[in-house]
Amino acid sequence: MTTPDQQHAQQADAQAPQQQVLVPLTTPEDVDQFLKEHPLAAVFKAGTCHKTMQGFGVLEQFLQRHELPVGFIRVVDWRPASNHVTDLTGLVHHSPQLILFKEGQPQFEVNNWDITPEALEPVFTAEVPVRAGQGTVSTDDNVEPYRRLMNDFVEGRLSDWAFQDQYVNMFRDDASLRSQREFDLLSRLFGDPDAYHGGLHQLGQPQQRGDLKARVQELLTELG
Repeated sequence: MTTPDQQHAQQADAQAPQQQVLVPLTTPEDVDQFLKEHPLAAVFKAGTCHKTMQGFGVLEQFLQRHELPVGFIRVVDWRPASNHVTDLTGLVHHSPQLILFKEGQPQFEVNNWDITPEALEPVFTAEVPVRAGQGTVSTDDNVEPYRRLMNDFVEGRLSDWAFQDQYVNMFRDDASLRSQREFDLLSRLFGDPDAYHGGLHQLGQPQQRGDLKARVQELLTELG
């Protein structure tokens, strides 16, 4: 018979955050071993720009609620592993790319800007078990380069134009595996750099979106 103390401990265990399985897949052998160990799993191919940050942020939200081991591949650094996934699945390579595997076979893929809550919701609901408690995902979680840049601007070491140019370029080239919260915060100042196909001059005056310095200070506070 379960004692009250044991029941309390079981409840505490169920409520405690559960660490997400997030595995770097650096070689073809890593890919094979990961898929062998996890009958239901996903592979996330990380590219070289903010699309990766956005896509992983969406995935991170679902991993908090669902139990799904994820292997990630930084395609530029670990090209043989990325090519191996392409060979295994027969799917055209994209980055970012999310592929759901069951018993080593691809069941679902979604790519680039199509990695959205609307795309993932039905798949996770139908295929991926719900966690007993809240999950925690270890992301790259390094916003220090942004903090330094914003502090330089707030403290007067950068002009409005110089700050806007450097921030947007930094954000556009950021392929970190970030949480959805971080992505939303960092994208708040200037939006999606891909919207400015004619060049960053299309952003217009830095102050067009309101008092830039006040908005930057607010963002610094929220980032902590």
